[in-house]
Amino acid sequence: MSANIKSDHLLVSTRKGLFALARADGAWIIESVSFLGDNVTRTLADARDGTRYAALNLGHFGVKLHRSDDRGKSWQEIAAPAYAADDKVATGDGKEPAPAKLQLLWELVAGGANEPGVLWAGTIPGGLFRSADRGASWQIVKGLWDRPERMQWFGGGYDAPGIHSVCVDPRDARTLRVAVSCGGVWQSRDGGATWNVTTHGMFAAYMPPERREDPAIQDPHRMVQCAAAPDHLWVQHHNGVFRSVDGGLRWSEIQVPPSVFGFAVAVHPRDPNIAWFVPAVKDEKRVPVDGKLVVARTRDGGASFEVLREGLPQRDAYDLVYRHGLAIDTSGERLAFGSTTGNLWLSENAGERWQLVNGNLPPIHAVSFG
Repeated sequence: MSANIKSDHLLVSTRKGLFALARADGAWIIESVSFLGDNVTRTLADARDGTRYAALNLGHFGVKLHRSDDRGKSWQEIAAPAYAADDKVATGDGKEPAPAKLQLLWELVAGGANEPGVLWAGTIPGGLFRSADRGASWQIVKGLWDRPERMQWFGGGYDAPGIHSVCVDPRDARTLRVAVSCGGVWQSRDGGATWNVTTHGMFAAYMPPERREDPAIQDPHRMVQCAAAPDHLWVQHHNGVFRSVDGGLRWSEIQVPPSVFGFAVAVHPRDPNIAWFVPAVKDEKRVPVDGKLVVARTRDGGASFEVLREGLPQRDAYDLVYRHGLAIDTSGERLAFGSTTGNLWLSENAGERWQLVNGNLPPIHAVSFG
């Protein structure tokens, strides 16, 4: 798709199914519903070949992964990442490490443009997996899993740590960056064989002073890269917002109004200085500040911010936006976000004005264009 053409399709992953919306006659309508009643945690529309993937968490029946080659008209169950019997995770309570078991497929992204069929999956409890055959089989990335620091990782919103952000460098698909909650930001330049933690400049306000800058326990909530300038990264952290302009080697703290807490972040596909956030009250509350739903936007790399609120509720709003709940299309003009209260909002002009597309959806885990 041309970078200047807005995407007319939106995938909304919810607690009760996958809703595919299409723009027709100036309005957004539900084009199809898949997996109605099932918990869809993440969806990928692979721009390389048009394939769609949907990750489901079925509780007692476990994590499932499905693939569609006809834009969601039909689905085929494929393999889900799986841990081996000898894979262990730290328990965090002083006990011996416990067997690893797939709890959530939290992130799903396509490999490089020159890597047909390659997919990456981030999971709870902290494993990164790679598929070379469109999800027919998966292999755990041992270079990261075997790092001794992994046993220091711990859960943020979940009991176990998890990989929720995977950034594949479009210039060289061997360069990967992943964010772990709670486990910091890690980088590989050899396709996942070796890894280094890259959190210099981040801090964890929730830790004792002597561990404030400990790299392996930082809690990035979400990390995104600018497609046109992938060395420019933005992170919404548990206790702040951080930006890097050198591929994650060094991070600078950014002050975002009305709150530095939140989960979601999006960056313009061509201008790394433009980014959007959905601030909230932190920790035990996790609701919009003062009951006013707003989106914060910077157009100068974080030096200043605009608080965008036109079309959004400015009283009695309790919408929380999850990590993958904010998306931008390749045009850089059309944005969408979905909330835990089942509200889906969309902007056609980079966030200046918002419209409620649907206020009756199940709780929304993720939105994506494609």
